[in-house]
Amino acid sequence: MYSGAVGMALVASLFVAGLYTVHRLLAIAPQPVTVLPFQSGWRPEEHPLSRYHVRWYPATLLFLAFDVEMLFMYPWAVVVANLGATAIVEMFLFLGAVFVAVLWAWREGALRWV
Repeated sequence: MYSGAVGMALVASLFVAGLYTVHRLLAIAPQPVTVLPFQSGWRPEEHPLSRYHVRWYPATLLFLAFDVEMLFMYPWAVVVANLGATAIVEMFLFLGAVFVAVLWAWREGALRWV
């Protein structure tokens, strides 16, 4: 019943395994100097997967608030003449919601960079 799907999965698995094998046979071994991390000529001081400080999360939310605002304002600006006063009221409601988000971020200290 599922022989076609099983056959395709088997062919795909063999194809991927073959590509990995060809890569292993033809790849040049990396030199230790070329695979070290590099940050402007200095050795990195922290692990590459280290966590971000929690103070960056409110700043990220603030950026997303402004980014989403622009995402909705560009198409709105194109069709506002066709939609009339309804579009203007809807945009001011949206801007009010974004303004509330900015006020919340301000209260939480996302605008303090020190």
